[in-house]
Amino acid sequence: MDHRPIGETNWFVIISMGLLAVPFVLHSQPTAAYDARGGVLIKMATTAHRRYAEIMRDVEELINDHIAHQEKGTHNRSKLKLLVPSVGVFFTPLFLEEAFNYQDGRRRISSRRFVPPSFNDIRLTLNTAQVLSLISSGPIQLITFDGDLTLYDDGESLTAGNPVIQKILKLLSQGTKIGIVTAAGYTDASRYYGRLYGLLDAIKAAIECHELLQDPTLIILGGESNYLFTFDATSEHLLTYIPREKWLLEEMKLWTNEDIEQLLNVAESALRECANNMQLDAEVLRKERAVGIIPKPGCGPQRFTREQLEETVLVTQQVVEMSAAGKKIPFCAFNGGNDVFVDIGDKSWGVLSCQRYLGGIEGNKTLHIGDQFLSAGANDFKARLACTTAWIASPAETVALLDELDYHAAARKA
Repeated sequence: MDHRPIGETNWFVIISMGLLAVPFVLHSQPTAAYDARGGVLIKMATTAHRRYAEIMRDVEELINDHIAHQEKGTHNRSKLKLLVPSVGVFFTPLFLEEAFNYQDGRRRISSRRFVPPSFNDIRLTLNTAQVLSLISSGPIQLITFDGDLTLYDDGESLTAGNPVIQKILKLLSQGTKIGIVTAAGYTDASRYYGRLYGLLDAIKAAIECHELLQDPTLIILGGESNYLFTFDATSEHLLTYIPREKWLLEEMKLWTNEDIEQLLNVAESALRECANNMQLDAEVLRKERAVGIIPKPGCGPQRFTREQLEETVLVTQQVVEMSAAGKKIPFCAFNGGNDVFVDIGDKSWGVLSCQRYLGGIEGNKTLHIGDQFLSAGANDFKARLACTTAWIASPAETVALLDELDYHAAARKA
C-alpha cells in the first residue's frame, strides 16, 4: 500500500476512479449475455458514456475554478483546494470531457461490463486532456523527455531503429525545442552519445540532407539538474558541454560545495545502512553530485526486489530531509529500477534550467514526458513544479503520445 498523501501520488487519478466507479456499478450489465431484452448493451454503453463524460466535465470545472482563484492569488479558497489540500499549480486548463470522448472511442471504456474505468484509462485521459489544452493555447515551444522507460527500455540505449526518433525529428523540423532531462549524470559527452547515438546520428544526417535547419535545438540536462550539453554537429560526439556558470539559475548558485558534500555524506551513510540492514549485495557509487547503491559486480545477474528498493528510497529520503544539509539543498532520492540514487537537485530544477537557458520558455508552453510519477521518490513528479506533464508507462506509449499530439494538432487546424 502507498502511504504517501494523495497529492503526492496523483489525486486526479485516485478521485476519478472513485467517481467513475459509481455509474459503472449502477449501469454496467454483467448479465447481458443471457438477457432476452434487445439493445441492452447499446443502452448500457450510451448511458455509461453520458455519465462518465458528465463526471469528467464536473472535474474539469473544478480545475477551472481553481485556476480562476490561482490567477487572483486566492487559490487556497478554491473548492478543489478544500477537497485536495495538497493540490498544486495548474499551468493550463484540462479538457477532460473532450479527452474522455477521445479515449472512450479508443479504449471502449463505456462498453465494458466487467472491467470498470481503470487507472490506465484515467491516466491516458489526463495525458490527452493536457495535450489538447497545450495545442489549443498555441504551439508547444519545448518538450522534455525522461530517458529510461520513456525513450528506451530500462538500461538500454536509443538505437537507430527506435520509432521515437522520427517523431522527434518531426518536432525539431517544426521548430519545437527538445530536451532530455535524465538522472544519468555524466561529465563526458561520449557517455551520453553511447546512450543516445541513434537520435544524435539521425539529427546530424537530417542536417546534412537539409531536412533540418543547421541549428535544431536539442539539449541534455543530466544528473537531474547538474550537467548541460547541447547538440553540436561538428563535435566528435555531437554534443558540447556547457559550463555551469553559463546556465545555473540564480537560486542554484546559492548551493555551496560544502553543503552539497555534507548532503551526499549523509545520503551515503543512509544508503550503506539500508544495504547492510537488508543484506543487499550492493556497493556504493559516489559521484560529484550524486551517490547511490548498485549491484556488486561479479555476483552474477541479480535484481533487487521493488520492495527493497522502495524501502531504501524512503529511509534515505527521510534521513536526508532531517539533516541540516537536506534543509538547504534540494535533492532527489529515487528508485532506478535496480539501483537507488540520491542526486543534487531534481527534475523541476532541470526543466527550469532548460526553459531559462532556451530564452525563458514558460511552463504553459512546455511538456515533460516521463514514467516516474507514482513509485517512491518518483523523479519525474517534481517536473510538475516547472511545467505541464504527461505520464507514460513505456517507450511505446511515448511514441503513441507523440502520434496523438500530431493528430490533435492537425485536427485543430482542419
